[in-house]
Amino acid sequence: MNNIFGGNKLLYFEEIIKKANLKEGMKVADLGCGTHGYFIFKPSFIVGTTGSVYAVDVLKPVLDNINKTIKLENHKNITTIWSNLENYKATKIDSMILDFVFLVNVLHQSNKKVDILREAIRMLKKNAKIVIVDWVEGASVIGPEKDKKINKENLIIALQKLGLNLEEDFVAGKFHYGLIFKKI
Repeated sequence: MNNIFGGNKLLYFEEIIKKANLKEGMKVADLGCGTHGYFIFKPSFIVGTTGSVYAVDVLKPVLDNINKTIKLENHKNITTIWSNLENYKATKIDSMILDFVFLVNVLHQSNKKVDILREAIRMLKKNAKIVIVDWVEGASVIGPEKDKKINKENLIIALQKLGLNLEEDFVAGKFHYGLIFKKI
């Protein structure tokens, strides 16, 4: 199992992608993709030329970096999109078009978590899936402040109220949990 993320061994990157069960032709988005695009480039190869990958972030320099890698590595199926995920329908991706969404280490950064979740769910097709990875609660020497970490059980309840079914709860890293939900 490859455990890389940002040069650190914080997330089980390969395992998270494997759990996504991506297939040729799928439309996938990494919401809050970050500078390195760990959940963009490998999925780009998996979904192939008939699939699409959307790299979404609120920071334009992040997307500039992703665009440099896209050009350097000649990825034809990745589109970068600037968006504030806290604003419903702000992301320039049609409703009910995505087969899979990655939402990794994003929710703890916002005070508008439900708005981000609503925006992610809007873009998912019926029966499509989303993986949410975030920091385990409790004190640790790394990661966000204790009060910024999201209670996993409360998150599950909130997503069920938003029309998702929990499919899997897994360890996504030494300090992270992962949840896979299906849109019903």
